[in-house]
Amino acid sequence: MTTNTNITTVLPPRQIGIIGGGQLGRMMAIDARYMGYQVIVLDPTPNCPTAQVADEQIVAAYDDMEAIKELTAKSDVVTYEFENVDLTAATYIESQGKLPQGAYALEVTQNREKEKNVAQQRGLNVPPFQIVTSGEECEQVLQHFSFPCVIKTCSGGYDGKGQLKLTSEQDIPEAKTFAERDGRFIIEQWIPFDKEISVVFSRTQAGEMHFFPTAENDHRDHILYQTIAPAKVSRELVEKAREAATALAEEIAVVGTFAIEMFVQEEDVYINEMAPRPHNSGHYTIESCSISQFGAHIRAICGLPIPSIDQLQPAVMINVLGEDMSKAINALTNHPRGHVHLYGKDEAKTKRKMGHITFIADSEAVVMKEAMAYEEEEHD
Repeated sequence: MTTNTNITTVLPPRQIGIIGGGQLGRMMAIDARYMGYQVIVLDPTPNCPTAQVADEQIVAAYDDMEAIKELTAKSDVVTYEFENVDLTAATYIESQGKLPQGAYALEVTQNREKEKNVAQQRGLNVPPFQIVTSGEECEQVLQHFSFPCVIKTCSGGYDGKGQLKLTSEQDIPEAKTFAERDGRFIIEQWIPFDKEISVVFSRTQAGEMHFFPTAENDHRDHILYQTIAPAKVSRELVEKAREAATALAEEIAVVGTFAIEMFVQEEDVYINEMAPRPHNSGHYTIESCSISQFGAHIRAICGLPIPSIDQLQPAVMINVLGEDMSKAINALTNHPRGHVHLYGKDEAKTKRKMGHITFIADSEAVVMKEAMAYEEEEHD
């Protein structure tokens, strides 16, 4: 196991800097504020969700180096809420000794090609893939792939953006057009999986791994719709998934909360994607576990130990998109077992993540019944 003997401890009321002002930063900041830390956020949008609960906001672009230097100077430790942080900025913060997560985790998770290569180097299963850099190359490579398969941008893209599923040879012209843009693209074989799971964990600066319960994900229109925890999988599969996560965490030298989405095929797992920060599928931990993914993250980056993680009650987390806002607000009065979180975003757009609701109960049967009752309700 890779361990770090040079642990930097940051105690309240010192200041935590967060790059990115969305909902993940907001929930990090809330946990940090509970613990007594001060919070400063860098985001180009004034009064972004994180700024609403922070002490200060630097309004600037993420790659504005003067703003990055100001954030670094004002912070005792810096973290980020998304992986597309400018690498030059991350390297600078790391050089100042204020980025325990390091720049390498960002470098890997920003690029699907690097993610796949790192996983393969550790002997882990990944869907068969090929890199292409042009429409012509894409067309040639697809002659050797079976359908369905998927083409994705190597960098950028989330919630289904930056990718295209190909179901037959008739989709090749569209894939060719997709790959004629500048950049590198990855073509992956479509894995006929039984389900997708998330392995969310926090790793301390000393290299200690702390796992949250493995969760099961349901996507709709390429956006995470629902997460059920614990996942309905065998103990042996949970252990296999955790072993894979540990191998990747040690390879990348993870610090803080990290998430890996995996495909389950019978009793085997395939690495899908990684996120070097708290994850949508880990939101259930706020109410369901003895410590949330955000609290564990703050403790890890600040050099504090993480307590034992226990799931107190089974949970179902459902995302609240723009079109679901009235339904979620009504849940405050109609579903007392549902914990509603709204992110403070200024405009409720269709398919935009505006919040989430987590149902917890003493048994899986009851919590599933509560979640189904909410799902079946009509929008206003």
